[in-house]
Amino acid sequence: MNMDRLEKICMKKGMRMTDQRRVIARVLSIAKDHPDVEEIHRRAAEIDDNISIATVYRTMRLFEEAGVVERHDFQDGRSRYEEATQTHHDHLIDLRTGDVIEFVSEEIEALQKRIAEKHGYKLVDHRLELYGVPIDKPEN
Repeated sequence: MNMDRLEKICMKKGMRMTDQRRVIARVLSIAKDHPDVEEIHRRAAEIDDNISIATVYRTMRLFEEAGVVERHDFQDGRSRYEEATQTHHDHLIDLRTGDVIEFVSEEIEALQKRIAEKHGYKLVDHRLELYGVPIDKPEN
């Protein structure tokens, strides 16, 4: 197995990479969504069925503390993860399906900066999570 992006980042940070951590890093590197621990475990177990859920929990905590993944709590009772990136983005969460749409809005970024300055602050970090339901689909 060649080294994935996340594994390389972990190695640069001096993290010891066991075979199981490599599998978990690979699962996260190729994820197109924001999986929770159970989903990460399911995907990792497809590659190595010796990976326990406890190993995934420990590894995700380690990756989060090292700053290589970000944990999100999208009000569905599950912590979800994504690879930490240098480029900022926000999230729109579909409350019906749990799907997460990543987006960037220069207009929102400028507005947040102006609001902080108006209150006498320099904005150093923020997270924006929008929650919605599709407009074109009736409620059940």
